[in-house]
Amino acid sequence: MDLRLRSETFGADDQSWLGSEHGTQATESITLDTSTFTAATHYPDGYFKSGLPLGRITATGKYGLYNAGGADGTETLVGFLFAAVAAPTDNTVDVAGAMFTHGKVRSSRLPVAVDAAGQADVAGSIRFV
Repeated sequence: MDLRLRSETFGADDQSWLGSEHGTQATESITLDTSTFTAATHYPDGYFKSGLPLGRITATGKYGLYNAGGADGTETLVGFLFAAVAAPTDNTVDVAGAMFTHGKVRSSRLPVAVDAAGQADVAGSIRFV
């Protein structure tokens, strides 16, 4: 285990999709299944962008990109990636992240659009403005 202090820079993390500060202090720690994301689309700059919509993969308990047409659990929106996370060069390596599950979201500023079904999945905990 490497416990040396280090810092990473991901460029400018665009969190303009957050509609308010509410909920930002209560994010959940999660594991992203990188195989559910497409490098050129979801992490072209070497990092997963904050605001990516997430679903929980039933078989593994890990989180992948929300997919309304999925059948593995990702068809249910459960939250959004709160902050940018470095993407591995090998898409079989999972990474840790934080998930935003409560508050306001500016839908027009999300890096990936969320349909009406996804918005209904989180109604009561996330309000889209």
